[in-house]
Amino acid sequence: MTDPILLSETRGHVLVLTINRPERMNALSPDLSDALIAAFVDAGADPAIRAIVLTAVGDRAFCAGADLKARAQQDAEGKPFQPLLSRVQRYLFEVVYETVKPTIAAVNGPAVAGGMELALACDIRVAADHARFGLPEAKRGKGAHFANVMLPRMIPSGIAYEMLYLGEYIGAEDARRWGLVNRVVGRGEVLNEALRMAEAICRNAPVSLRRMKETAIRSNGLPVPAALRLNEGLSPYSSEDRVEGIRAYIEKREPVWRGK
Repeated sequence: MTDPILLSETRGHVLVLTINRPERMNALSPDLSDALIAAFVDAGADPAIRAIVLTAVGDRAFCAGADLKARAQQDAEGKPFQPLLSRVQRYLFEVVYETVKPTIAAVNGPAVAGGMELALACDIRVAADHARFGLPEAKRGKGAHFANVMLPRMIPSGIAYEMLYLGEYIGAEDARRWGLVNRVVGRGEVLNEALRMAEAICRNAPVSLRRMKETAIRSNGLPVPAALRLNEGLSPYSSEDRVEGIRAYIEKREPVWRGK
């Protein structure tokens, strides 16, 4: 029996998803993409899950992007390429980006092409010090569609265009300097740091976290007056968690969140 391509483990209120294709540098096969989509959709609907950590097996790669050997075989067989937004299933990076729970990419090694886009789709990125980030799509005749949209919104546009146009890689410290990565830690420590952050997130009110995530996503690109009038999901201001949070602060104890 072969090992699953995506490992799933729940630690308290944190869901840890681990890509398990080390023999292919954790590249994104169609089956792996489908498994990731299903896992993120399910986690978004599960009230027991308050944060998601995404990582990969080993330290050779977080994700090498699309499985080009599989794509080359499909090209040889004459199978047409289906545009990412024209497929039956949802677009993987869009699913991760729109997940209503906080997401952390624990980048345990190089994140390349679609692997970098997968990390970009998460809210927070923690990288091992040997990780590298790159978008070589221009060298492969591909498109980097998600990165084209997201990268210039996340880092200075000149740096984003340089990465896109040249297809060259940057190291973890440069990624942190440009704001692409939140934290850089030693090899083998990336998952521990991501879990520490996720557990700290889970100590906060679930209703507040969801409102913050949904408002941030939905307001992206809107004029400020329109963004301020968004009312996404359950309001923390009228929630039981808000009452509990204030009471716990006054009583000098840890709050007991109910998520409503």
